[in-house]
Formats: sequence, structure tokens, C-alpha cells
Amino acid sequence: MLSGGEAHDSCFLVPLLSDFDIKNSCVLGDKAYDTNDILDYINNAGAVSNIPPKRNRIVQRAYDKHVYKERHLVECFFEKLKNFRRISTRYDKNAASFLAFVHLAAICILVK
Repeated sequence: MLSGGEAHDSCFLVPLLSDFDIKNSCVLGDKAYDTNDILDYINNAGAVSNIPPKRNRIVQRAYDKHVYKERHLVECFFEKLKNFRRISTRYDKNAASFLAFVHLAAICILVK
């Protein structure tokens, strides 16, 4: 799902997750995804959320810190994708060309 640069990613998480069967899975996310709408959707879908609570939450939820640390694998992969200048600056005008180059860059990263 491709969004504008001015939109926050958490606005698109529920529509993105609705495309997948997340039952009996664990959804990892950072503090930005700690909203009631997202947490309710994950729990109603039969999945477990492992999202640390924001500091301004009145009731602080527990989360598994060891599982949360595994997010670094995904974060490192996105950082490697950003090393491709064409992706980080978004040269492509349409979404299909941009996605094609993201696929190509991912293949290059995985082949190394």
C-alpha cells in the first residue's frame, strides 16, 4: 500500500491488515501504532498485539520485550532498501514503477 509522504502510517494499518488472515499470529509494531482502533482490530481478528504502550496511556499494557526486539530485522531491511537512491527519493511517477523497483532492490539485497 503506497501512501503520501504527509500521511501517518498508522492510518493505513487496519486497511492493510484486513487484506491478510492474521488469526493466531503476533502483530509487531512500534509505539506509533498504539491506538485503540488498531489494538481492537488486532484483538477482534484473533491475533496478539505486541506493541509497546505510549507514555501518555493511563493504563500501561504489558508486551513481550524479547519478541519486540525481533522488529530490528524488518527495520534493517527497510534501511537497506533506502540505500537505493531511486527508492529513497521516489523518482518513479507511478506506483507500479516504484513497486517494480522495490521488488528489484529486494532481490538484489536477498541475493547478496
